[in-house]
Amino acid sequence: MRRCFLVCYDIADDKRLRKVHRIMCGYGEPWQYSVFHCFLKEIDLVRMQTQLEDIMNLKEDQVLILDLKNTDPNERPALSSLGRPVPPTPTGMLIV
Repeated sequence: MRRCFLVCYDIADDKRLRKVHRIMCGYGEPWQYSVFHCFLKEIDLVRMQTQLEDIMNLKEDQVLILDLKNTDPNERPALSSLGRPVPPTPTGMLIV
């Protein structure tokens, strides 16, 4: 079964950025330079993640993968991150 994913990335080095963009062009449609819409089988998702991790500097770069069709609460989380972690969501009251 195929699922829709939104993949966006922030790559610190230009050479790695071009390589990541080339990989992503093989998996989805670019909506912006660093944002892709992908329609993937589970195995394709794993292959894409493996290829990206092989190129990325996991301390400097970040790839966010958002599952756009996650409706079952028993499934994996909708957002996964490779590289730099996603900043924690503030809890409690926020006054702006």
